[in-house]
Amino acid sequence: MARKRILIIEDDTALVEVLEYNLEQAGYQVSVARDGRAGLYVAKSVRPDLILLDVMLPEMDGIEVCRQLRADESTRDLIILMLTAKSQELDELVGFSVGVDDYVTKPFSINVLLQRIKSLIRRREPTGQNRDTVTSQGIAVDRKSHRAIAANELLPLTKSEFALLDVLIRNPGRAFSRSELIDAALGGDAIVLDRTIDVHIRALRKKLGSHAKVIETVRGVGYRFRDQGN
Repeated sequence: MARKRILIIEDDTALVEVLEYNLEQAGYQVSVARDGRAGLYVAKSVRPDLILLDVMLPEMDGIEVCRQLRADESTRDLIILMLTAKSQELDELVGFSVGVDDYVTKPFSINVLLQRIKSLIRRREPTGQNRDTVTSQGIAVDRKSHRAIAANELLPLTKSEFALLDVLIRNPGRAFSRSELIDAALGGDAIVLDRTIDVHIRALRKKLGSHAKVIETVRGVGYRFRDQGN
């Protein structure tokens, strides 16, 4: 099997050396770019399996690099894991709004970073996303019959609750903003306030009972279905 390729877009030489060494030891092929413009060029040239993207970069910052990657049809589906020294919720929101798949805040554990990378790549590999039925952590969702089961009991979900659970369970570990959940689960044309999603999630958790913890709140972002790997 071909090794997965990681592109590091980072201007901190010491950090790049640490990342490059550990990623290669973990079996990845590694490419490096030292500024935003170079990173954008390399990303379009090699189309890596995942990009480690720093926020503060010379020539072009990480947010703009991410925007341009997502705007280009050839790179819009690349996995982007952002590296940031900023931990404010606003930074997290900005990162996810431009299409970041995940982020880690410096300083971080290399082992934790490697696990995040492995998890993100695994999620993008062919799965049962398009199957009628998906089962995870004791919960089964069947699109065809429009039924959800937990602990072998049929859940009395509303149409909106079912749609939310269906989107979340098929994307374990991915943090969805409230607006993304409105688009994905309720339809982009739906006239729904962000806080309405909170009401639906609260009701869904109540009906899930002992399985309620699989739906996690991501502070400053929204919600996600707990990844079994975490």
